[in-house]
Amino acid sequence: MVKDLVGQAYQALQHNRRRSMLTMLGMAWGIATVVLLLAYGAGFGRAIQNIFATFGSHVMGVFPGRTSMQAGGAKAGVPIRLEREDIEKLLLQVPQIKHITPEAGKSMKVQHDERSMTLQMLGFYPAIQSIRNLEIESGRFFTEDDIIQRARVAVIGSEARTRLFSGQYAVGDTIRADGLSFTVIGILKPKMQEGNDDINRLLYVPFTTMGDLRDTRYVDGIWLDYETTDFMRLEQMVRAALGSIHQFKAEDKRAVFVFNAMNQVKQFAIITAGLQILLAFIGTLTLGIGGIGLMNIMLVAVQQRTREIGVEKALGARKRHILIQFLAEALAITFAGGFFGIVLAYAVSIGVGKLTLYSALASHADAGDIFLIISPMNVVISTSILGFVGLVSGMLPAIRAANLDPIEALRYE
Repeated sequence: MVKDLVGQAYQALQHNRRRSMLTMLGMAWGIATVVLLLAYGAGFGRAIQNIFATFGSHVMGVFPGRTSMQAGGAKAGVPIRLEREDIEKLLLQVPQIKHITPEAGKSMKVQHDERSMTLQMLGFYPAIQSIRNLEIESGRFFTEDDIIQRARVAVIGSEARTRLFSGQYAVGDTIRADGLSFTVIGILKPKMQEGNDDINRLLYVPFTTMGDLRDTRYVDGIWLDYETTDFMRLEQMVRAALGSIHQFKAEDKRAVFVFNAMNQVKQFAIITAGLQILLAFIGTLTLGIGGIGLMNIMLVAVQQRTREIGVEKALGARKRHILIQFLAEALAITFAGGFFGIVLAYAVSIGVGKLTLYSALASHADAGDIFLIISPMNVVISTSILGFVGLVSGMLPAIRAANLDPIEALRYE
């Protein structure tokens, strides 16, 4: 039976090729629009993920503030000072922490030969490389041995290397900061950088070495990454641990400021999901226009073949046979057009290539641009929408054909 239906549908399409091709073109255009819009939404989501991946997503930064609530006998307004010892206490009380490091920074004049500029020098543990996803372009990052030895070594950002060394090979050379000499042991790969952001001009040194440049008893902040999906609970645990150490209430959001990257990731995930739903809706409406064209063509076909339908009914064809026959023709046009539409979508996605997004705002941000990603899931979703539109568009003409009176149909001229 299926073979007969396919044969009848093919013959019907061959009977009026121009009409069939134009209808297929409308369906192909509609499905290509759906696929490309879904691909754009997926590409947008991937671009956002790449942006956060550059800086690290499961990352949390804790910075000292001032209490805004009374805790015990202490009044509000007490400044909180984070110390190096807080690191060990956080590791004991929050087991989900994967890596952790204090931060101590100082802005200073840095020199190499005749070149000098004011740069921010930051002291960390080696764990900062994993936490902040710092990639080495050449050389190496400092190690625990450098921490123990208070080694005067530095890892410098790509822009700092360009300005200080002007294209010269920097690894193994020395720079001077506040009268002290540091050996450059590594150069970082450039990160996405907006406007006057200095992320590629930073210098990283061992935390203990920073003690030669400033008092590191109190730290500027604490950075950590973690192994849990419940990032809000982890933030609460960090606040509670520091609250017990420094005698402030865990719910006092001003006592310590917490930068939780996953909060922003979650917000952008919601925006991306909403964008994909909106684009799928717009694509469905576009495909619906093609469906209306299909319905009109099938209604014309029913009118032109009224006498044929009457003959079939006179020979014993039931309503369901006529219904399935015309519905099969509509679905044949739909899926033939759908096939060409998906091929067209792939061709467009390959031809378009990259669509500018974040690179328009930041340098070294090609990973934050949009590529049209046609995933198998997007094709399945688009095909499902196509099948639904084709079924709805073909059902009305098929029902009309099935309900024709055989006597009236035989009399039709």
